[in-house]
Amino acid sequence: MWLHLLLLVLTLFTTSVVGSGFAESFHKNRPLNFDDLIRWGEFFQHPSETLIAGLSFSIPLVIVLLAHELGHYLACRYYQVDASLPYFLPVPILLGTVGAFIRIRAPIYSKRILFDIAVAGPLAGFAFIVPILAAGIAFSKVIPGIAESGEIIFGVPGVIRGLEMMIFPGVPGADIYLHPIARGAWVGVLATALNLLPIGQLDGGHILYSFVGERARLSSRVLAVGLVFLGWNRNADGILSYTYSWLVWAVVLFFVAMRHPVIYDNTNLSFGRKTLGVVAAVLLLLCFSRLPVR
Repeated sequence: MWLHLLLLVLTLFTTSVVGSGFAESFHKNRPLNFDDLIRWGEFFQHPSETLIAGLSFSIPLVIVLLAHELGHYLACRYYQVDASLPYFLPVPILLGTVGAFIRIRAPIYSKRILFDIAVAGPLAGFAFIVPILAAGIAFSKVIPGIAESGEIIFGVPGVIRGLEMMIFPGVPGADIYLHPIARGAWVGVLATALNLLPIGQLDGGHILYSFVGERARLSSRVLAVGLVFLGWNRNADGILSYTYSWLVWAVVLFFVAMRHPVIYDNTNLSFGRKTLGVVAAVLLLLCFSRLPVR
């Protein structure tokens, strides 16, 4: 238990330090630059002020990640599958974390149980994403061209753009400067999209396996290779460039997360579970962004 709590506190700490950069750039109405995500010098000079400023980013993010992992954990408890509490993964750079996970320590013999455990995480996380995201967008600002300025430009998944259109009707997405609360939810949206990719041992891979069984192995490899080609982008000047984040993700998935344990179960999923499978696919489309960061 102590290790889980320690990692949670450390993640809240690292994401708060990073979040202070989001908060400062937002309050000063300036685009986000790389220096805004490297805040350790500021932290050592003003530790309490830095952490407090970053809480508007870190708390929403940690809540979404915790909800996602607890969805998996509680589903495991319901089916009496031995699983750990969530492990958070703090990092001192980037967004302050690379997510969280639970460790399932017992084999799963049923496709239905596999499906229920896999889908519970994204559904629980998304249930928290929507209200947090809506609140964050409501606190956001309209500044012409701000979202396409600066050294770091974030993609706009469908769920975010949909809420922007509801809260700021008629305002182009490029003119909306997201509040740090919304930016924390944005990271949760990205984590949801990545987890729902129908590849290997990701949540989406487990969902796909529960539908098609061993045929998921080939499709997982094809889709992992396909991620490599998502990095190509043509800028406003027509110049073709490549973003390497998808290449890194594809390599990690191909060599680490491809192997799926065999489940000898020919039982078909119920209509309700098939419906939830469609819901999971819709969530992937709503949360997915071809170029999350550029």
